[in-house]
Amino acid sequence: MGCGRVGASLAQNLEEHGHSVAVIDQNPDAFRRLPGDFGGNKVTGLGFDRDTLTKAGIEDAYGFAAVADGDNSNILAARVARETYGIENVVARIYDPHRAEIYQRLGIPTVATVRWTAHQVLRRLLPLGTSDEFRDASGQIQLVQMDVHEAWVGRPLRKLEEASGARVAYVTRYGDGVLPGVDTVLQENDTVHLIVKVSESAHVERVLSRAPEVSE
Repeated sequence: MGCGRVGASLAQNLEEHGHSVAVIDQNPDAFRRLPGDFGGNKVTGLGFDRDTLTKAGIEDAYGFAAVADGDNSNILAARVARETYGIENVVARIYDPHRAEIYQRLGIPTVATVRWTAHQVLRRLLPLGTSDEFRDASGQIQLVQMDVHEAWVGRPLRKLEEASGARVAYVTRYGDGVLPGVDTVLQENDTVHLIVKVSESAHVERVLSRAPEVSE
């Protein structure tokens, strides 16, 4: 739902990956953002209206993305898709970060646009620290990008895990994602992505922002 720049780009990417896509927007002129060869279904209407959703094929849908301009519309449409039609893979774009956290706890995955943008800007202004990349629906587990003290370079990633209690999800190395093995060693300029409990994030950051103990 929503054929703005985000919705149009998302629809195009999904189609390029071989998926059948339906796009809903109440403004028919919005479909001009789609490429000329877009083969998906274009439905004019409200994304939380049952007749509109039926025309879009909601009963056979694998996933539903609510990426219109309004928080209320996105949440309402996401809840209808989840609660009325039983769609498990639902996501809503939310501008208000506080509301996004509430809906996350209600089991509706959200993309908090303002918070995400702020984090990205801060990441470039203040490179040291932690950047929240993803949280599970409960809000208790997060995937973070964390800066690690240079003294950890040359040590196995399992040592980072042992010292911090976090898990290394992957490492970005020269632009490529690397899944760590048992003996994978942290290299200079690596970017570390960790899975941590939200309640323990500050502790993990304190441990890894300092040089490791001699025993580590």
